[in-house]
Amino acid sequence: MDLKQILIFGLLIASVWTEKMYRCYDEHELDDAAERKLRTHYPQAADTLPAQASDTPAGCPVALFQQATPNQLSHRSVSPWRYILKTLNGHFPSTYTEAQCLCSGCILIKDPDSDPDKTPLPEESYDYNSVPIKQSKVFLKRELCSDGKKYYLKPVTLDVAVGCTCARVKTTSS
Repeated sequence: MDLKQILIFGLLIASVWTEKMYRCYDEHELDDAAERKLRTHYPQAADTLPAQASDTPAGCPVALFQQATPNQLSHRSVSPWRYILKTLNGHFPSTYTEAQCLCSGCILIKDPDSDPDKTPLPEESYDYNSVPIKQSKVFLKRELCSDGKKYYLKPVTLDVAVGCTCARVKTTSS
């Protein structure tokens, strides 16, 4: 057997093996099969519902720190965030929530300049960065089977932002 024959044989075996790994489903079976697979093979935390609509402007809410403390952790953080809905066509689940950092810097309370009568005010400091905290999440991607009529569900892992944190500014070393 020469190298060309070995490669052709290997490709044939790989395609048959891949097809056997994944069960093919009719289109009307996909939703139930995906829900069952996600529940049994890839259990994950429930998605957070967006506290704000994704079409609201994303701005650093420094003023929130002057008001009474909000209930949501996403607004009490020195690196606040909001949740937005994202869509992944051809995947299960097809929609999910992702955190979006509202500030470039971090909200810090600065001491007033040696005047004890002045109230300390919050301000956005660019000495620090707001950065997303990412978590791996499994989605099932809909792929066409070799018969061209049915589909199989291929697991794919994506990093999804679940919140934001405050970090030192990255510096480049010379």
